[in-house]
Amino acid sequence: MSSPAANIATAISTPTLDSESPALLQSITSHGGYAFTRMATLAAAGDQRAAEAACEMAWEQLHSGPWHSVLPVWRDAYSMACLHVAKFHFSNGEFRDALRSLDMGIIMGGPLLRKDLDSAIEVVLAAKSRHYHNGVADDDKEGHGEAGSRLLISPQEFDKSEVLQILPIRSLSSKIVGKRSALSLEAFLCEYFLSGSPVIITDCMAHWPARTRWNDMDYLRRIAGDRTVPVEVGKNYLCSEWKQELVTFSEFLERVQSTGCSSKAPTYLAQHQLFDQINDLRKDISIPDYCCAGGGELRSLNAWFGPAGTVTPLHHDPHHNILAQVVGKKYVRLYSATYSEELYPYSETMLYNSSQVDLDNIDEVEFPKVRDLEFIDCILEEGEMLYIPPKWWHYVRSLTTSFSVSYWWSTDSGSSMVS
Repeated sequence: MSSPAANIATAISTPTLDSESPALLQSITSHGGYAFTRMATLAAAGDQRAAEAACEMAWEQLHSGPWHSVLPVWRDAYSMACLHVAKFHFSNGEFRDALRSLDMGIIMGGPLLRKDLDSAIEVVLAAKSRHYHNGVADDDKEGHGEAGSRLLISPQEFDKSEVLQILPIRSLSSKIVGKRSALSLEAFLCEYFLSGSPVIITDCMAHWPARTRWNDMDYLRRIAGDRTVPVEVGKNYLCSEWKQELVTFSEFLERVQSTGCSSKAPTYLAQHQLFDQINDLRKDISIPDYCCAGGGELRSLNAWFGPAGTVTPLHHDPHHNILAQVVGKKYVRLYSATYSEELYPYSETMLYNSSQVDLDNIDEVEFPKVRDLEFIDCILEEGEMLYIPPKWWHYVRSLTTSFSVSYWWSTDSGSSMVS
């Protein structure tokens, strides 16, 4: 049966794919991808099953070993296959499936075809919107049932005594991170950046549309509901039960709404470049001027979104970091970079910046230096930004459903960056 969208398949243009395809296929062939090249060629000629087969072949290559060992050409091959698959879904009016294929190409694919993926997403979203407003029934309405409260977080009393019972020992009992209202860039540079001192900056996010929009479940579903995102499931990345999944944003929102504080396996959208993937959410925020301090260059803009109880274990980063708390509250504990030895970092290369110490259950026999170590901490409130200097150790726990943005930047004289 012919779809209403059957005549608009050519609206997805792929100029980069069209021009780079011969060279990319030749490179894939030189790395043993003969079968993939054959399927991709058939896909380009109009064979949907060949496109799906090519996608599966590239997917297998992406999972043939550790991520860092995957040949870059196979990431570009995966993007190519995703574009072919998305075209077929789009021509059939299967907009949600088309979006999933394109998102997968962005999340798992290489950089070569990124412009084609981005432009294709804009085309699909526009077509989906037209069909919705024209009253055309399509897959847009599937899975979008009632989800309860319209607000992500309802106004509620915050009981500090109850919070202290779930926080690490000695929390909020010592030195609290200082707060500055409307801190000037010059004052930030002189008083905190150059000295490497944490500070909470207030009153700098009131103009962000995100401050109201991101607490609106309807808005989040409308803007991002059908998009596919990578999430973490489990207490944290150091736990044996921890795993990663790919889900739609709507499904993720449902999990966030249904997860209680006591859940042992919360779902967390953590350290994901969500705003690079979903441009409408990117428009809701701004880059703070502080990220220009020291002639800085923004390295990464990440989202952290999950229910109460999500924890980022004690670790440090080589970046200057501003953590902007858009929705909800978080507890943050910080230890000076000078305490690295006392915080028992892992010796493994992949975890060198993570501490072996579980602050929620400290083994004082194995880690005797930690208990009396000096730290500063705070409850980061909605609308506040926390500056975390490079190499400062930090532990973060969501006290409510929380949506945060981290801005990582470096300077020419700063530490070398890692990808």
